[in-house]
Amino acid sequence: MRLSKTSRAVVGALTAFVLLVIYAPLAVVAINSFNSNRNMVWPPPGFTTGWWVTAFHSAGLWEAVLTSVQVAIGATFVALILGTLVALALSRYRFFGKSVVSLLVVLPIALPGIVTGIALNNGFRTILGAQLGMATLIVAHATFCVVTVYNNVMARLSRTSVNLTDASADLGAGLWTTFRLVTFPQIRSALFAGGLLAFGLSFDEIIVTTFTAGPGTTTLPIWILDNMFRPGQAPVVNVIAVVLVVTSAVPIYFAQRLSNQD
Repeated sequence: MRLSKTSRAVVGALTAFVLLVIYAPLAVVAINSFNSNRNMVWPPPGFTTGWWVTAFHSAGLWEAVLTSVQVAIGATFVALILGTLVALALSRYRFFGKSVVSLLVVLPIALPGIVTGIALNNGFRTILGAQLGMATLIVAHATFCVVTVYNNVMARLSRTSVNLTDASADLGAGLWTTFRLVTFPQIRSALFAGGLLAFGLSFDEIIVTTFTAGPGTTTLPIWILDNMFRPGQAPVVNVIAVVLVVTSAVPIYFAQRLSNQD
């Protein structure tokens, strides 16, 4: 379909407007991270790198970052295993209730975070009698991280033929050998992309984290929320926000590239 010059101009203007609405606030945050005024007066009366120095010397900040990384790695590991197994089962086998299982797998990411958080909190404390902490946080994050791995693996398996796996079985290979030599090479990039997305999703999750983290478990998003409105802490929060934007762009870029591979 070919567009007229007027249509192209309108589409271009709308695209530029949407991008401006999305990225202009991020630009303001980046500028405020160098704002010399502690109260974030706009426009900035001057610029300084002092807030960056303060942020990178904050012990509480680095503890929160470490906690977020540990939780994200744990949740991603669980999601990779469960998401792959479910995707293989639903794509390769037919059984009663298959559509219901598929719906239940993707449902956690569609539910409001506060509903998921309350449900998991009740499940951990009331049903299981468990103390909230790092373990419950990893399990809680894994419930919605599974969806990203599952979707990526399912999309890849839908574009691959079962003939190779059938041929492997006919030649006498077992399930593990077939998976290692035939299936895994076909879904490897999808697993990597799903793992990157799962890690990013877990790393910045705050609503579910609020309901499932123990008193001494402070992730980076919780640390940001706690310090956002404290006197003199807003500039430091802006610094962390800029760092998160930059670091998040890298895995998202590679995940998108890998997801688009045949």
